[in-house]
Amino acid sequence: MSPNTGIILKIHELLTSKTASCVEITQNYLKEIKKNVLNAYITVTEEEALNSAKKVDEKIAKNQEMGILEGIPVGIKDVISTKNVRTTCGSKMLANYVPIYDATCWEILKLAGVVLLGKNNQDEFAMGSSNETSFFGPVKNPHDLTKVPGGSSGGGAAAVAGGLAAFTIGTDTGGSIRQPSAFCGTVGFKPSYGSVSRYGLIPLASSFDQAGPITLTVEDACLVFDAISKFDSKDATSSSHIRKSSFSLRNDSIKNIKIGIPKECLEGIDPEITTCISKAINIFEDLGAETNLFSFPEISYAIPIYYILSCAEASSNLGRFDGIRYGFRPESYDNYQDLIIKSRTEGFGAEIKRRILLGTYVLGAGFCDDFYKRAQKLREFLTGNFMKIFEKFDIILMPVTPTTAFGFNYSGSDPIKMYLSDICTVAANEARLPAISIPCGYSSKHLPIGMQLLASRFNDEFLLNVAYKYESQEFHAKVVSGYKI
Repeated sequence: MSPNTGIILKIHELLTSKTASCVEITQNYLKEIKKNVLNAYITVTEEEALNSAKKVDEKIAKNQEMGILEGIPVGIKDVISTKNVRTTCGSKMLANYVPIYDATCWEILKLAGVVLLGKNNQDEFAMGSSNETSFFGPVKNPHDLTKVPGGSSGGGAAAVAGGLAAFTIGTDTGGSIRQPSAFCGTVGFKPSYGSVSRYGLIPLASSFDQAGPITLTVEDACLVFDAISKFDSKDATSSSHIRKSSFSLRNDSIKNIKIGIPKECLEGIDPEITTCISKAINIFEDLGAETNLFSFPEISYAIPIYYILSCAEASSNLGRFDGIRYGFRPESYDNYQDLIIKSRTEGFGAEIKRRILLGTYVLGAGFCDDFYKRAQKLREFLTGNFMKIFEKFDIILMPVTPTTAFGFNYSGSDPIKMYLSDICTVAANEARLPAISIPCGYSSKHLPIGMQLLASRFNDEFLLNVAYKYESQEFHAKVVSGYKI
């Protein structure tokens, strides 16, 4: 196996060679989860995991053919519906909600025979960049317990980095897979919008949300993406675009490809991050790629576009939570209106309320034209500029975050400071592009540093190939603790 062979193939080899049983491997992961140092899980499905593992071992004992993902222990973000397994969205509003159906991406993995360890902790309703807004408490970064893991898929990234899952499935609305992956030293892949079904994802912002894998290596990301990137008739945004196997293409040469680095995305970035980015550029050049700086001033619109549109969509999507149909209901109330007010007042956290208010404001009469419609036009303008850039370059290379993992209560009483931490990631969601965060070094304080690569829409396999070729030269993925393969 190559140095950057993922943990999925290593576990698969252990199982098929009968070196270790699936129950043994699952028990090791559960043992680490029970220590609860990181708070990476909201719900642990120990009984279900061990039952699934036993079925895998029975199949192995009969020498039946094994799928690549069969028996692999995984965690699923708690915003993804799992039938008969509590799905809270990290919120008091849904603290006791148990779905009656599976999200398509989870249904595919379940049919593939993966072992569900539990539901990963997250920012409430996927709103946040630090995993501090969860009703079930903050997640800690496995590299430094005084630092955040990033958000909103921080529980999934911490679980993979901390040896609490072989891989996890997160969701990315404005960087929620890539930013925590950069903070925790994992690979975080946000596929093209429409390439992975959104059916069963409890939505934050429907035109931005996208499920994707968080893994230790790019190879693992290829295997998971190939499994879950299926057309789904239940999702109106699902694409029937014909896909090739990203796993089989991962060794293709990247000689003579053109990589563009937007100058504006290097401004205001931690010098240690830009140093690692510069080293990564040199590695790509050694692999035969052509790299060039270019100007992309339009990307300055990305943050205001994102927070206007995503909050508007969140305001609409969260309107269903009123304490009547489902969700948190207060013990006492005077009338119908009082029930709704108390349900939302007590059931939602401060960040949710802030974004609902902002979203409702920009959709209000007299403001819709000035804010929401203008932001929609700017989104299409930004998307058009990306299309022009990809006429000149095959890949865009940029940082994932302006800083390495920060401490808790980083933004204090100023939420804008936290919002600005998404400055390098939101544009990919706005333009519906595939984007990946891969480790490219460590800071002087031994905190992971991530690099981001973007490709044109539905060019996911090519993007994963480029990331894999880099990783094969500069391998940084690291299990901090937990079950070692």
